[in-house]
Amino acid sequence: MKLSEITKVYGKGALEVPVLHGIDLTIEDGEFLAIMGPSGSGKSTLMNIIGFLDYPTSGTFELNGEKVDSAKESILARLRNEHIGFVFQQFFMLPRDNAIKNVASPLIYAGVSKRERTERAKKMLVKVGLEDRMKHLPNQLSGGQKQRVAIARALVNNPTILLADEPTGALDSKTSEQIMKLFMQLNEEGKTVIIVTHEEEIAAYAKRIITIKDGLITNDRRVKP
Repeated sequence: MKLSEITKVYGKGALEVPVLHGIDLTIEDGEFLAIMGPSGSGKSTLMNIIGFLDYPTSGTFELNGEKVDSAKESILARLRNEHIGFVFQQFFMLPRDNAIKNVASPLIYAGVSKRERTERAKKMLVKVGLEDRMKHLPNQLSGGQKQRVAIARALVNNPTILLADEPTGALDSKTSEQIMKLFMQLNEEGKTVIIVTHEEEIAAYAKRIITIKDGLITNDRRVKP
């Protein structure tokens, strides 16, 4: 991924609210990157642009050499489905579906058969350590287990990039550590992992930390080889 001079402005005229002020950022395949910054710094806006959920106001954005900053929504939807897995602070589980069905849900839109959806969902739940919770409903799972289901759901389409927005914000410290170690494992297996957080102890799991303040990158440092 290569972002050059990315700006983002919400509203128009007197109601304009500039959020990003010229972001230059290159992310290589297989990186484990943390984006840090206080509330209102622009970090979630940047993540939304990286994840093809929002358009930049200006600047260029390339993915694998393909210019995508002004691509049609249909193209962005395809890129999201092929490349991006999302994990959020809220788990967004379907309350009446068990863990298997929740993990399998993205595959419905991809046109995958029911049998294959189930098999792939089971495989991902084993991967995140929930082989004994597959048929549990969300109200039968702890917060950490729900986040593991959400991670399995993000992985089920085999994305190249995992985007996580405050993924431990609703979890206690011990469970947060378990979730972050899972992200480390996924990165070691070749996934590009990008985490948005305001917590230093969470960012410390990453190999590279970017700090954003007032819509600008103020620090970009590698913390692990």
